[in-house]
Amino acid sequence: MRWTPYTVLSFLLMFATAPAFGAAIDFLQRSMLTLELFTQSDDTRPVFVTGSFNGWTTKDNRFRMQKIAEGHYQYTFAEPLPLSEPLEYKYVKGGWESEELGTDGHPPTNRRMEVPRGKVTDTVPNWKKHADWYDPQFYPEIQVISKRFNLPQLRRRRRISVLLPWDYETSGKRYPVLYLQDGQNLFENDAPFGTWGVDKQLAALAQRGKGDFIVVAIDHGGKERIKEFLPYDTQKLGEGLGREYASFLTETLKPFIDDNFRTKPERAHTGIGGSSMGGLISIFAGIMFPEVYSRFLIFSPSLWVSPKIYNEPFRFGSYPATRIYLYAGGREGAGMLANANRFKEVMEKRSRERIQFRLEVDPNGRHTEGRWGQEFPKAVEWLFV
Repeated sequence: MRWTPYTVLSFLLMFATAPAFGAAIDFLQRSMLTLELFTQSDDTRPVFVTGSFNGWTTKDNRFRMQKIAEGHYQYTFAEPLPLSEPLEYKYVKGGWESEELGTDGHPPTNRRMEVPRGKVTDTVPNWKKHADWYDPQFYPEIQVISKRFNLPQLRRRRRISVLLPWDYETSGKRYPVLYLQDGQNLFENDAPFGTWGVDKQLAALAQRGKGDFIVVAIDHGGKERIKEFLPYDTQKLGEGLGREYASFLTETLKPFIDDNFRTKPERAHTGIGGSSMGGLISIFAGIMFPEVYSRFLIFSPSLWVSPKIYNEPFRFGSYPATRIYLYAGGREGAGMLANANRFKEVMEKRSRERIQFRLEVDPNGRHTEGRWGQEFPKAVEWLFV
């Protein structure tokens, strides 16, 4: 015989006494599982709970939640449902095209319960309303300015792309601009080392009313990438062309973007960023042109390549309204976190509290495009919104 809360209750009822009956009721209540859900974004669609208990089937009327009030739902699991341990589950307003979303606009990981008993209260800030995790209506307009844009400082040519807000053509507004390095890895699904998914991230941000800026994606130089992003000559890596590259960004590319798109060209609305060596050269561009850039998106910078950078006069620290978002992962190499903390300390010491500095550390973060893509919306929201 399988002993469940219900069989225990039935057994005790056979010998019912007031104390035994009361104990049985108490045992039953404590052994059942009740899910209570609060949601900030409610509509007429019904809410279902799905998970490992029903093979992740959606629109399963056995697990439709009861609406208690606006934004308030409840469901109590009843026999003979076998609840395995641990239990994984999610909330959906129908199918997967209507699953729950987190505060960042992405579907969260499965909810997990080690011991599926008692009463659990959950919250859902928002819901999908379409098949993907972003609404295609808000997808940015992507334009390739040129596949062979001239870099006169380096006597080379390069593909330059812009990602414009979804309503750029009709809004009439002017926008801040973020210049990002390694354009090949930013929005192409077949990028060789993975992609940040900036295009989709911008759509999700715009859907929440937070994507009002232009991204300029500069392709890297392939075999010449390291040299172009290297601020100084080194014995190990050779000639550094970082000064020339930073001059191209600031003296050639930025004027072109400002002349051909509705930008807010002032320092307060101009950002620069990148990851790894792209993060390093973005810091160096700020050192060279402190009067131009005020927003820095720096992911996993290769500071170990150029320790001389700590001795530079960080002149952008003397300008007001400078923001630096620095991200580092704990599984990127022994020196990543140490260098990130050192950079933060140097900046705070020299800036006289003029710089707003935010250091984000993921202890399990790896040196990958996908991880930087996850960090992107949080970073730009802090930098520009």
